[in-house]
Amino acid sequence: MDTGKSALGLDGNLAAALGYPIGIIAIICVIMEKENRFVKFHALQSILYHVAAIIVFIVVIIVLVILSILLALARVGELSALLWLLYMVVFLGYFAGLIFAAVKAYGGNYFKLPVIGNIAEKFANK
Repeated sequence: MDTGKSALGLDGNLAAALGYPIGIIAIICVIMEKENRFVKFHALQSILYHVAAIIVFIVVIIVLVILSILLALARVGELSALLWLLYMVVFLGYFAGLIFAAVKAYGGNYFKLPVIGNIAEKFANK
């Protein structure tokens, strides 16, 4: 797929790839990009991925805090370390997703992440 140039003056695949780990680039691309649908799609998908991750992190932290308090009250504090290990697994999954998406975008692939990819595609085509 020909990714062309982005509004930032970068190659389209580079701008799309940088938008995943550096969210501010994705925000700038969404605002500035008028021509390149590839860059705009990946920028929107990146922003939605970050928003979804923040929501998941907040929910996981709330659940972990509640469970840690309950385990402390039950005097089974050793299990709370396993719960925080679960949080680290979620974080590593998020980070791996960022790397995967950036590599795919850099390769010029127009791929969609589950659920948020369809939303990003709908808004990118407006």
